[in-house]
Amino acid sequence: MSFQAQIIERDGKPEYAVVPIDQYRRLLALAEDMEDVRAADEAMRELEDGRDELIPAEVVSRLVNGEAHPLRVWREHRGLSQAVLAEQAGIGKSYLSQIEAGKRGGSAKVLRALAQALAVDVEDLLPSEYSCKGEV
Repeated sequence: MSFQAQIIERDGKPEYAVVPIDQYRRLLALAEDMEDVRAADEAMRELEDGRDELIPAEVVSRLVNGEAHPLRVWREHRGLSQAVLAEQAGIGKSYLSQIEAGKRGGSAKVLRALAQALAVDVEDLLPSEYSCKGEV
């Protein structure tokens, strides 16, 4: 791709390059493509380094559709029983059961402990009506 640019100088030094709009749009598209490639490369590095994980479509669907409390979805995805997760989080099994059933909310401390045990963010455990993740 060859470009036809008009160079504008100031004090004898190039300061601006003016290109036809179609060439500008192609350059912009190429720059956006390069940003996409960079983001994809970074995502792959995060997966390879263990800083991120792939979430199965079934889990995402259950979370998005509100099929069950997010805490339950993540617990089941991690293959943990209520008793094991409760022990790891330092709470009673009945308390965990009540949170999953929506009969009780978890304190910030409890939600942090559960999130840590499940290796997720606290926001990932909040039912969608309480979640403000991504909102400004």
